[in-house]
Amino acid sequence: MSAIIYSLCALTALGCALLLLRGYRRSRYRLLLWSGLCFAGLTVNNLLLVVDKVALPGDDLSVARTLVALGSMIVLLFGLIWDSES
Repeated sequence: MSAIIYSLCALTALGCALLLLRGYRRSRYRLLLWSGLCFAGLTVNNLLLVVDKVALPGDDLSVARTLVALGSMIVLLFGLIWDSES
């Protein structure tokens, strides 16, 4: 059951990333770009969660998952700061 939930979370994050990046392509509003890149990173984070908990339950990928999530949030934070200055 947990594999289904983890997979649905990854698919939801992927859907958000695609919609945000498509919106950016149409409007060129940069906040959509930063948000889309953040959700793309969160998709990778969720895929690592599936691999960590379902495919390789003996391995510990929590450090890699945390670094990917941190990188995603830094991208969004950078975008928020960058766009507020211009």
